[in-house]
This record gives sequence, C-alpha cells and structure tokens, in this order.
Amino acid sequence: MAAPAALANNFSYNYLEFRTAISPRFSGTEFSLMMLENVHFVARADSQFDGDADVAAGFGFNGPINQFADVFGQALVHNISYPDSDNRERETIPEFNIGVRMWLTDQVEATTRVGRLDESSVFHAGVRFHSTSQLSLSAETRNYGIYGPQITMSVRFQY
Repeated sequence: MAAPAALANNFSYNYLEFRTAISPRFSGTEFSLMMLENVHFVARADSQFDGDADVAAGFGFNGPINQFADVFGQALVHNISYPDSDNRERETIPEFNIGVRMWLTDQVEATTRVGRLDESSVFHAGVRFHSTSQLSLSAETRNYGIYGPQITMSVRFQY
C-alpha cells in the first residue's frame, strides 16, 4: 500500500495587494505573510474616504486539496468606523471565512470565499491573472458585509 503523496501549497500566501471598487467606491490594501507552512498572518484596510475605515487583522490557514487547488480560511478581528453620514459608533467584530483557490490555466487562478462577519454574510469570487511569478491582476465581485456588493480590481505583489 503506497503512502499518499505529500503536496505543497499551490499558491503563495506572501503578498501585498492594492485594490479599488465601484458601486460603492472604496480603496484598500491587504498584506499576508506565511508564518508556518499552513498558517499565515493577514491584515487589511479598506475605506470609502468618507470618515470611515474597516481595519482587520488575524490568522489564516491554507493547504492543498490536490495539485491544482488550495483550501484556505481566515479568523479576523475587524475594527470598523462607519461613514460620517451613518451616525453609527465604531465597533469591533469577528469574521470567519473559508474558500478555495484553483488554477484554471498556467497563469489564471479562480478564487472564492464565503463566511460570516458578525451577523452579515461575506462573499468573494473572482479570477486572477498571474503575469509573472511576482505580479498578478484580478477582477472580482465581493461583499464583505459592510459596504454591500461590489466589483473590484486589484494588483498583487507576491514576495
């Protein structure tokens, strides 16, 4: 009886990403750093630049499903300040999510993620084009449970 094949992660979890969205507009950045083979630290910040900010940090897990796909998830703590027009207090709330990243071709990745941000649903799906081993561009649809559904574009620098 043969031992199961050991697989490494199919994707890099060391990156710095810059993104922007439309309807509603926002901009943001995200940083991820591998701590162990299957554990990474993640921090991100997004804002509509209307007196608001969503700053989140926490830990994620990642591991291969097969030679083309990884499963990943995150446990984050958000500190959210809402737009001035909302007249809402700043709050700190948890997010838990799980997703899959999969190679469609040698340079094109599909990704999806679902989860919960306190009492709101979190959803993210998109495609990412890897032009080089260090640079990728994406088009995605997402709803992080704060700003509503959005179409986003991002550039990611992997290190």
